[in-house]
Amino acid sequence: MSLMRNVLLAASTNPWLRDRATKTGFVRRSVSRFMPGEQIDDALRAASELKPQGITTILTKLGENLTRVDEAEQVTLHYLDVLDRIAASGLDAQISVKPTQLGLGLDRSLCERNLDRLIARAEQRNNFVWVDMEGSPYVDPTLDLFRRSRAKTARIGIALQTYLYRTEKDVESLVPLGVAIRIVKGAYLEPPEVAFPKKSDVDANYYKLCTRLLAADARKPGAILHIATHDIPLADRLATYIAQNHVPESAYEFAMVRVRDVVRHSARPAGAARARRQALACAHQLRRVLVPVVHAPARRAPGQRVVCRANNVRVEQVRRTAARKITQENGRKGESFC
Repeated sequence: MSLMRNVLLAASTNPWLRDRATKTGFVRRSVSRFMPGEQIDDALRAASELKPQGITTILTKLGENLTRVDEAEQVTLHYLDVLDRIAASGLDAQISVKPTQLGLGLDRSLCERNLDRLIARAEQRNNFVWVDMEGSPYVDPTLDLFRRSRAKTARIGIALQTYLYRTEKDVESLVPLGVAIRIVKGAYLEPPEVAFPKKSDVDANYYKLCTRLLAADARKPGAILHIATHDIPLADRLATYIAQNHVPESAYEFAMVRVRDVVRHSARPAGAARARRQALACAHQLRRVLVPVVHAPARRAPGQRVVCRANNVRVEQVRRTAARKITQENGRKGESFC
């Protein structure tokens, strides 16, 4: 697993590291192909740039596992503002939120109230709310939260991770409800007791669960599958399945996260994978892109030393801290299952 993935994984659950890392140049450069910028204005601009290609977007705020109630309120207000700004801009853009960002790890009723506020605003603005799936300890409470909300509105969908053994049963439990499901491989470092340790097994389960959700009996009113992967051979296999089984376009969307790989005027030279993603877009198969945003301090001035100011920790120490935290907390190597 790459060091950068270690940094991003550690930063997602560690406020200190997230704040320090987003100030450093090497992190900014490494995540530039994933994130258009650090503010909602950057995300909306990226969404506007994708619109002429017929590609719609999902906006998500990075970070999770908040420690204070006021932080959950800030995130909720952020998403309420995003929904308003999407409506004002005329963009086809949805939002995706992690339950712990709304306070699930602090107070379940608080999380429910905050999610209700987002859903109410989404209904007012004719929009849609996705619920992200987090680490395995949160799967059951997240599914409970989703089912509670889905019973009241169809303007909500959920992400499921195919590297978890349990996900096949979760899919079967949701199929009768006719729900929107985004299938991802999984990005958390899980023990082999709960998740497939081999990428080949994760890939096989991804294909299996996607074809299950594309089956005729799963195409109920309100149901849609988001095929969210950058694995081009896997996406090609699923595209072949879709064509051979005459799956209607209304039943699925291909979704990706690398914004700059599909914005055609990107200054970066197009590699084979990026060219394939552009081909998906041209073939009207790639229909939605996830646009991550992380709120961070302003960029450093030219010539300013790249130093993390808290405790005067330098960039190299941030690198080492990230790797050490991952090693200590997980005790095993993982694979990138994008």
